Amino acid sequence: MAWQERISVNPLVCHGKACIKGTRVMVSVVLANLAAGESAEEIAKAYHLTAEDVHAALAYAAELAQERFVPLGIG
Repeated sequence: MAWQERISVNPLVCHGKACIKGTRVMVSVVLANLAAGESAEEIAKAYHLTAEDVHAALAYAAELAQERFVPLGIG
């Protein structure tokens, strides 16, 4: 499964933020929930998504991380 099949960006939906296709659930919301310790299953249930949707959001973030970085202090 490629994340491109499950993630969409439309300027008319959620101000052009990346969303799970066919929903208004932003990828950033899914990622924030994962970062907070929620399981993929819990997130999928809460937002009426599939586990594959949650994994696609994570894969999308991994792709972005390859292109950009956040500078961190040394030490």
